[in-house]
Order: sequence, then structure tokens, then C-alpha cells
Amino acid sequence: MRVALFVTCLVDVMRPSIGFATMRLLEAAGCDVVVPEDQTCCGQPAWSAGEADAARALAKKNISDLAGFEYVVLPSASCAEHIKNAYPELLAGEPEWAEKAADLSKRTFELTSFLVDVLKVNEVPGDFHGSITYHDSCKGLRKLGIKQQPRQLLAKMKGVTLREMGESEECCGFGGAFAAKFGEISTVIVDRKCASIRESGAEVVVGGDLGCLLNIEGRLRRRGDPTRVLHIAEVLAGEGQ
Repeated sequence: MRVALFVTCLVDVMRPSIGFATMRLLEAAGCDVVVPEDQTCCGQPAWSAGEADAARALAKKNISDLAGFEYVVLPSASCAEHIKNAYPELLAGEPEWAEKAADLSKRTFELTSFLVDVLKVNEVPGDFHGSITYHDSCKGLRKLGIKQQPRQLLAKMKGVTLREMGESEECCGFGGAFAAKFGEISTVIVDRKCASIRESGAEVVVGGDLGCLLNIEGRLRRRGDPTRVLHIAEVLAGEGQ
């Protein structure tokens, strides 16, 4: 099974270890993983900013670059959702491209969804010991239906104790440019999330979108909270112990 790993901008720039962990998980599951060297942004920031032409150009580039793969997997529900749902909308007025966008949409998956829903994995390669609480990202939960998949994978790790936080499905306050445009509101939201994390008693907070995790980690540190923050791929691959 030939799979393209779409690394995403944040992972590439801020925490490449997530990309390597994702590759390890996919290879352990039997995939032939390829990282397209000239991949670029999925286009979500441009689309969110109202720059439809730029978003459309990026969509076409990615559709062309990813055409030869059976599946495309991302360690980000937010970026995966953009490719799956926004590309067909962006290119609806161009029949040939719309058809290609629809095809790519069917082949694109967020990491935990791919491992559970497509590959039906029964074990993960990593080793991790500690208590974890899980943050459900907005796009993953509400747009892609990702809720039980990461928890099923964590349950396969004997050393993990899952401690569900209250309001795990509530926003972390990031929302891409939202945190920059509406800083005070974002701070109130993430403070509430940080309080839920602390009340869970978990040693580590885990999530599937690096944007959420960076926002949460930044606020935790400002509050003097040492709770560790890891991406689900790092935990499952045993690279966050």
C-alpha cells in the first residue's frame, strides 16, 4: 500500500518529530510511505483569510502532486479536513478539477482515522508509561468524526492510563488566526481548557493537531503548569516517553 505522508506546515517547522513518528506508525502497519519532497501548504490559511485564488492554486498543486498515491495521510485533522472538504468546494466551478478534488478527498485521512478505520491496526509500535488526558480538536471531532479512534489506539498501550478531562470536546481557543485576532477571547477559552487538564490529574495532555497543542502548551507554561504536551503520533510511536 503506497501512502503519501503530508507533513503539514506546523509539523515541518515547529515539531518535525511528529512527522517521523507518523512515518514509523505507518511503516509498522505495513505501508510503503513516501514523503513528497515538494509538498507545500494545504491552503487552509489562505482560504480562511478569504484569499480564494491562492487557496485554489495550492489545491491544484497538491491534487497534482498527490495523484499517484493510494492514500494520503496527515498528522492533522485540521489540514486533512481542508483537503477533504474545502478542495471540492473551491474547485466546484471547474468540472475536471472538481472530479480530481473529489477523488483526493476519498483518499485523504487523518492519522488515527487511517490506522483504525482503514488499516484496522491491532497494535502500535511504541511503548509509553503514564497517565494521559486527550483533547478533541474541533475539526477532527465535528468535521471528521474523530473521537474514539485515538482512544482505541491508546488503549492498546499497556502502560497508558487514560484520564478523561471535563469538556474534552470544547475548543482550545486556537482556531488558526482566531487566537491572533481575538487574543483576549482566546485566552479565556484556553484558560478553561488548561483548568480541565489540571483537574484531570493526568501527567500528559495529548491531541491530534499541533496548532491546538502549541496553544495549550504556551498557556500551561504561562500558568506555571508543567503538564507535558504531546501529539498522539509521538505517544503511539513511543517517541514521547
